[in-house]
Amino acid sequence: MGNDGGSIPKRRELVKEAARQQTSSQIKETQQEAQAHKWSTCQISQRPLKAPIVSDCLGNLYNKDAILEFLLPSEDPAVEALKPDQERILEGRVKGLKDVVEVRFLEDGEEKASGGEGRWVCPVTNKALGPAVKAAYVVPCGHAFAEVALREVADSQCLQCNEPYSTEDIVTILPLAEEDRMRLKERIGKLAEKGQTHALKKASRSKKRKKNSEAKEGEVTSGMKNGAPTTQVAATISKKANGIATPASTNGIKNAATASLTARVLAEEQEKAKRRKLDRNDNLKSLFSSKEKDGTKGRNTDFMTRGFSIPAGAKR
Repeated sequence: MGNDGGSIPKRRELVKEAARQQTSSQIKETQQEAQAHKWSTCQISQRPLKAPIVSDCLGNLYNKDAILEFLLPSEDPAVEALKPDQERILEGRVKGLKDVVEVRFLEDGEEKASGGEGRWVCPVTNKALGPAVKAAYVVPCGHAFAEVALREVADSQCLQCNEPYSTEDIVTILPLAEEDRMRLKERIGKLAEKGQTHALKKASRSKKRKKNSEAKEGEVTSGMKNGAPTTQVAATISKKANGIATPASTNGIKNAATASLTARVLAEEQEKAKRRKLDRNDNLKSLFSSKEKDGTKGRNTDFMTRGFSIPAGAKR
């Protein structure tokens, strides 16, 4: 690159200013803008928030109709095309309506009567709930308050409907602090261990039941080694065969239907093992028999005619 009248620019000529980190005020302003958007827009449908509004275990807000559209299958290809992005946003937190709680906001009657958009206010402090005020709701009733009101009152009953709740069931709406998010994650983890969902309802299949079923499958597998069940399982099978009712706690299975199903499966496996053993013996005898059934040796057979006998008068 020479003799053409051009020049090679240096780095200091291209980079006029070094990249500067955002100040605390700029970061706070960016967070406020993001919070204002989340307080007014459904995160999965990108439509304005409109009652009924629901929240997941991390305090995010959604339109209830958008959650229903996500959970129910649709014949509209446009709706189905949006579901992968919605699953990425939800991150598996919402698998049914039991995983969300309907948030009951109190609207400002005076502003709504004057023709403005009804804003949400705290029924105790009368402060406007939004990005500028830290708000929370209680589970399971879902009434929303300013978090400072819940902290100062420190009551075990909802301030609007008098429904009892625990301090652990106070869910911060759209939390910014990492400690609030960690607290909500620990709460949903404890509820999952108890077999409950975010709405304090019984989960369809809890982890505790899943662990018990996995342990039971391990016992059944170990008992079926060498084609023979364990002593307790064998006793269960014999009782079923003799028409004796098996108690619900047999072999550690409290559910009578599950116990009977386990016994039936073990009986079928034992029968299959016996059949395989008998078939294997017959096959071995047919393959390795040294004499034919009529007592004559197989000198008229060779590897090309194995399994067939050649008549003595036949020409070779």
